[in-house]
Amino acid sequence: MLGMSLLSFTAVALLTPLLIYALKSLKLTQPIRKELPAGQQAKRGTPLMAGLILMIGVWITIATQHEPLARLAATAFILFGGIGFLDDFKKAYHQNPAGLSGKIKLLLQFIVTGWLILEWSRISALDPTITITYKWEFSLPLAGYIAVILLFIVGTANAVNFTDGMDGLLIVASLPTYLFFFAVSDRQEVQAFCLIMAGCLLGLLLYNVHPAKAFMGDTGSLAIGGSLSFLAVIEKVEILIPVLFLVYFAEQLSVILQVWYYKRTRLRLFRMAPIHYHFSLKYSWKEPQIVLLFGAVSFASALICWLYVALLFPHGA
Repeated sequence: MLGMSLLSFTAVALLTPLLIYALKSLKLTQPIRKELPAGQQAKRGTPLMAGLILMIGVWITIATQHEPLARLAATAFILFGGIGFLDDFKKAYHQNPAGLSGKIKLLLQFIVTGWLILEWSRISALDPTITITYKWEFSLPLAGYIAVILLFIVGTANAVNFTDGMDGLLIVASLPTYLFFFAVSDRQEVQAFCLIMAGCLLGLLLYNVHPAKAFMGDTGSLAIGGSLSFLAVIEKVEILIPVLFLVYFAEQLSVILQVWYYKRTRLRLFRMAPIHYHFSLKYSWKEPQIVLLFGAVSFASALICWLYVALLFPHGA
């Protein structure tokens, strides 16, 4: 498995410059919203949709892992990435940061998620049990459980998407999450997928670290969000979700609170949302500082969840 991770890292590291050249040649670059800080405005013209290179990991997964579950995890990555690609392409082609409408993106995500859940139910019977420890669990009605995981996968994909707002931020935050699923899974195909994706992310980080030479865009961020949330459902770690996905949910919650507070008071709760911009504007932190902080929080969240599983699930998650 480590060999496949090294292969994915090497392939992405070597091929990303070609993708960057192609995106520049086609003028598929990032338009910047006017309200973003000056530091973000300077990034106008950076190639967008570099998340396409992560599909190398999907190809390696499909080529080497023949279990239906591995292929379904790869398919989740492709389908959510495809939605992100449509959004990115519209932004880049028209040089308009609006992209697809929010309603269309959500509709597509719900359709994709519904299909994934259906396919998962064909591979393995859906288990509506929520496990707290190996001795303590409770069950939901099957319809209620399906509704919950449907909302969770779509919500998490968008929360992860909010996290992709600074150079290297999402990659550094998501690596510990993939490694958590590698550590707790007893399925070799899931472990392989996680290591392959970690290798891809490290390869892309070479070009996405500050100052970024390319942005993964929604093509990458939605794909990462969709696959991570799907892994949480597969591995039955629902009880750990608030801690494991703490960074992503904090980003999403900051946007929700900002909008709610502004509508009520006409004042801003944060200097800017998502919250990573608040650290930049209020405390004058540089992007690498914020990325390291969020990465450390994500690593701590993954470590806490791993310890929880190791101590309270002696027979596996």
